[in-house]
Amino acid sequence: MTEAALVIGAGDATGGAIARAFAAEGYVACVNRRPRHADALDALATSICDAGHQALAFPADARDEDAMAALVDTVEREVGLIAVAVFNIGANVRFGVTETTAQVYRKVWEMAAFAGFLMGREVAKRMIEREAGTIIFTGATASLRGGAGFSAFAGAKAALRMLAQSMARELGPKNIHVAHVVIDGGIDTEFVRSLRPDFNAQKASDGVLSPDAIAAQYVMLHRQHRSAWTHELDLRPWKEAF
Repeated sequence: MTEAALVIGAGDATGGAIARAFAAEGYVACVNRRPRHADALDALATSICDAGHQALAFPADARDEDAMAALVDTVEREVGLIAVAVFNIGANVRFGVTETTAQVYRKVWEMAAFAGFLMGREVAKRMIEREAGTIIFTGATASLRGGAGFSAFAGAKAALRMLAQSMARELGPKNIHVAHVVIDGGIDTEFVRSLRPDFNAQKASDGVLSPDAIAAQYVMLHRQHRSAWTHELDLRPWKEAF
């Protein structure tokens, strides 16, 4: 039976690495980003297929209720059963609280929290029917503590963490593994490289998180035996203060 791994927010770094990792495990990687990133999404799917695995691109706005319902329905009907669903939208922005407009706050919440609810609800509907599946939400340092300038991001990520906890308590007894991963540290991305002039030296000593190393932990969570499920996993490089 064909099984799918749905990755919402399959960007160039962590999301793409997660999709590649599950594709290497034999799942059809169903990758999603907003339609304006359709070309990059197609390129990701093509690269996975070129590596000998299976992947399909599904551009859609994860904040759109109808679009998310249609996406999950299409994957289940035309690709295979969703065995694992990963929500990986970041929405990290930094504004002082007096410079944070209502539009910014609302957009960040929609991207990092509301969209997670939509994905979680839609895949849960299918997983409950067969009493099987894994749902993983990507969190951040801001899931646990708010930093100066991150009122919108911290509020959204904290909401996503509470969503994950509620879903875990509700769905765990139905044999659905819900996990929340706290990414506590900088990730090896072009964005982080542009912000950190000492990036190369830090990378040489594993001072930033590797997307492939993060992805390996997502696969581990999905493979865990239900007698010892992890709900919350924090990942950080060994040099990160916490």
